[in-house]
Amino acid sequence: MTNADATNKGTGQFKAPIFIEMNGQQVKQFPQFQHIWEGENFTTYCNSSGILVNLQWYKQKPGGRPVLLMILTKGGEGKKQERLTARYGEKRKDSSLHITATQTTDAGTYFCAVAQCSPGTCC
Repeated sequence: MTNADATNKGTGQFKAPIFIEMNGQQVKQFPQFQHIWEGENFTTYCNSSGILVNLQWYKQKPGGRPVLLMILTKGGEGKKQERLTARYGEKRKDSSLHITATQTTDAGTYFCAVAQCSPGTCC
């Protein structure tokens, strides 16, 4: 089945960047790509080798600008907006974004953006 065929049958494609390195700290996001059926749940994860000051989740559609979905600033924090739930790990090194009962309009690229602590600055 081609992507065009799949889209016509009510699926969505969810993409995420895999790996970013910033100031020697690594940030990984997974899965890189997931093809799911409408109505299924979707979760993507963002993990860092260092402590994060805050974490932001974005969605971008092809040819469009990134749209801010949520900002997490406190370890252990969770936020919910309609069918989206974002969680921030207690140690501020990981986060997840979960979409319940996906719809075709949810298809796009989801990614995290982070601010990290430098030694002696915030942590």
